[in-house]
Amino acid sequence: MTMTASDLLHIEYPAEFTAGARSAVTTCLRIDPTEKVTLITDRATEQIAASLGEQLEARGCAWNAFLLEDLAPRPLVNMPAAVLADMESSQVSIFAVQVQQNELQSRMQMTDVVNRRHMRHAHMVNITPEIMCQGMRADFNLVDRLSQQVLDRVKKATRIRATTAAGTDITAEMNPGYKWFKTSGIISAEKWGNLPGGECFTSPGEVNGRFVVDGVVGDWLCARYGLLAATPLTIEIAGNRIVSCASENKALEADFWAYTHTDENSDRVGEFAIGTNLGVERVIGNILQDEKFPGIHIAFGNPYGEHTGAPWRSGTHIDVVGLGFNIWLESEAGQEQIMRDGRFLIAA
Repeated sequence: MTMTASDLLHIEYPAEFTAGARSAVTTCLRIDPTEKVTLITDRATEQIAASLGEQLEARGCAWNAFLLEDLAPRPLVNMPAAVLADMESSQVSIFAVQVQQNELQSRMQMTDVVNRRHMRHAHMVNITPEIMCQGMRADFNLVDRLSQQVLDRVKKATRIRATTAAGTDITAEMNPGYKWFKTSGIISAEKWGNLPGGECFTSPGEVNGRFVVDGVVGDWLCARYGLLAATPLTIEIAGNRIVSCASENKALEADFWAYTHTDENSDRVGEFAIGTNLGVERVIGNILQDEKFPGIHIAFGNPYGEHTGAPWRSGTHIDVVGLGFNIWLESEAGQEQIMRDGRFLIAA
């Protein structure tokens, strides 16, 4: 039997989810009672989806719910047609799902609809009870103000340098033809965003140097390998592409290398980002929240060219997160340090 919105409202969930769910619906997505929402979830995330559904019901908007296991076998090859069809008449969509290996194509099919229709979309990939009670409880209006301060500065930067005590030392040359975005948690039709939010990102012109991943890696590798402080992954980058990677955890090293050599651009730096969520105090081993941790993260693969303007594409996208950054911005006006040892030097 296929789940309906009514079925979802009968699922019990911890009361601690309520604040985060209310923040998602009212603060981040700002859903109006006259709008229609498509809520996509799976069996593992149905309690969180139930908390979101209750907030949608309270807003008085029209909404439909879809449980992926009702519609297709996992891992998904394609996003189910019923989901995509429902999105065609919605202004807002929410994707609260525990993703599985090799499902990126199905998610890209979903975000293609979001982009084409200029929907407000909350991407809650691998959302957990811990994140609902932590990152989703951030003051997103404060995060938005800080993100705007960062955005105003990075848009003028021609070069960004970042270092860490662990050994990261990278320089990113910015491409003036590529656009910067903030996804602060306040989601607009201009760019869908992850929840919890809190980052400014672009596609860089060229990145060179060494990036030490002592936080986490993304996609399905995040769940497999968790926190990397004890066995960091060191990535050497030249001309915007991976030259080598090394870790004492050889399984991690092999999986990361294989992932970043899936297609011709999987090893190319597609994203350069600064996390701005002040409510995230530490990495927890979940990329959805950890990439919002204050500092630098980069991603190899798809550059979100439909937004950034980068003219190339990849079928993969994997983030890497480091800790304790020092960040300098260089522009025609000179050099400004905006972070020291993981703490912002600019106020919200």
